Amino acid sequence: MHRAMRGLIQEILGDIAQTGLPGEHHFFITFDTNHPDVELADWLFDRYPHEMTVVLQHWFQDLNVTDEGFSVVLNFGDNPEPIYVPYDAIRTFVDPSVEFGLRFEAQDEDEDDEDEDGEAPMAEMVEPDDTPRPQAEIVSLDKFRR
Repeated sequence: MHRAMRGLIQEILGDIAQTGLPGEHHFFITFDTNHPDVELADWLFDRYPHEMTVVLQHWFQDLNVTDEGFSVVLNFGDNPEPIYVPYDAIRTFVDPSVEFGLRFEAQDEDEDDEDEDGEAPMAEMVEPDDTPRPQAEIVSLDKFRR
């Protein structure tokens, strides 16, 4: 199920990379900054040592989508920074404009492994929550229009 949901994220981001964001669509993507394949500037990791939420909305560039993850350049206080996020690091993926969201429960390296209770980890559809999570800060990019 995780692979299917991450495949959906890959498809959505791939479309955005080719055609841009349609209408009012925008994405809040929360990811684990401790994932070994996440790439971000040291100062961002220092500020977000556990998880980070980014917004793909008005200003982003060089969105590149691969089978393993995506890279994008985002603007943090007039400072463009490239980041790379593997799909395995994503914790939530939300499009509030259409009330769509995915949440991925924590998992081991192998998606097919069972958790402590003998059950496979789950991905679930979630209602978008307009309030930021306590450990993450949503960075508004409204003033940096494309």
